[in-house]
Amino acid sequence: MSRIVMKFGGTSVADLDRIRNVAQRVKKEFDKGNEVAVLVSAMAGTTDQLSKWVEELSPMHDAREYATVVSAGEQITAGLLSIALQDIGIPARSWLGWQIPFKTNQLHSAARIEEIGTEEIIKRLETGTVCVVAGFQGISKDNRITTLGRGGSDTSAVALAAALKADQCDIYTDVEGVYTTDPRIVPRAQKLDKITYEEMLEMASLGAKVLQTRSVALAMNHKVRVQVLSSFTDKPGTLVVDEDEIVEKQVVSGIAYAKDEAQVTLVGVNNKPGIASELFTLLANENINVDMIIQNETEDGKKTDVTFTVTENDLEKAKNILKTSNSVEYANLMTDRNVVKISVIGVGMRSHAGVAATMFKTLAAKGINIKVISTSEIKISVLIDVEYTELAVRALHTAYGLDGEY
Repeated sequence: MSRIVMKFGGTSVADLDRIRNVAQRVKKEFDKGNEVAVLVSAMAGTTDQLSKWVEELSPMHDAREYATVVSAGEQITAGLLSIALQDIGIPARSWLGWQIPFKTNQLHSAARIEEIGTEEIIKRLETGTVCVVAGFQGISKDNRITTLGRGGSDTSAVALAAALKADQCDIYTDVEGVYTTDPRIVPRAQKLDKITYEEMLEMASLGAKVLQTRSVALAMNHKVRVQVLSSFTDKPGTLVVDEDEIVEKQVVSGIAYAKDEAQVTLVGVNNKPGIASELFTLLANENINVDMIIQNETEDGKKTDVTFTVTENDLEKAKNILKTSNSVEYANLMTDRNVVKISVIGVGMRSHAGVAATMFKTLAAKGINIKVISTSEIKISVLIDVEYTELAVRALHTAYGLDGEY
């Protein structure tokens, strides 16, 4: 007997037929004798509609009331799935975030989980009840409903699995697993049987939409075995596991891309100690995350050009901060939204030379100019013009031997 957390996203519970399908999947695990906790998202489109209603009523709304409204979607799904399970003879009950409870901090629309109460839910699991839990929500110290931000149900599921010491956390979605790249761009992309936490974390943060970044980081910290699989097929998915569980590591496991990047260049910045600190502290104080950075000094060493990337949503905010700042002087400010970040990811890079050279050679052969480069131990990212996205991804996928049969 195993203890399993099953998480179903919005597309998996989009209507009553799909909720019935989810109930049958849960029944299969229950019939094996497993203890099953199910964590659910809102039905597809529900959270967007709830959020839209709040925005229409008041753009400057109370974040606490916003959390109360948008968390209602998960409550509905939890109740409906419990009813569907009871209808096919499975003992089930629903739990909301405050009933467990998921205790969080007081950032109501982007809360972080601090503690999960498990005593009561473990009792129910041990007596053969399927516990259906509303994801995405918790409760703060002042007894108000909080929400975990977009993709928060993935985080809820992994956190619950960690707290319950579950044997596995299965994340059901509309794809069959984690692929070497986006199959819509590369038809020969292959589904991975296993991927390391570190690789998945890089892929999630660099544009892959399969898992939410916070959930992967949480799984890695607590060593929660995660499986990504489809709600609509019976095929095995992709296991996200510790590096030690993968015997033969690929040099490159995947190619990711992110189109929500924007490039900022400050020309003619005074080249003096502390200028980079002043510049990036300005942005950090406004919660603007800076990613890729490159600095080029003029020949006489008196001036420097600084180029960096931010998310496209933060571009206007960053421009306004830099234009109104008196602490950072520069001759010109240039921006570019028409860029994409392409990343090559793989734990095998640690022990293999030539990965960067292959990337640069492949892009050069296709006539693709690189604007910015950044690296980590298991990742190389480049910024290129957005019009070359598909060409670059396909070429790199082939260059690293990732193409499967088509």
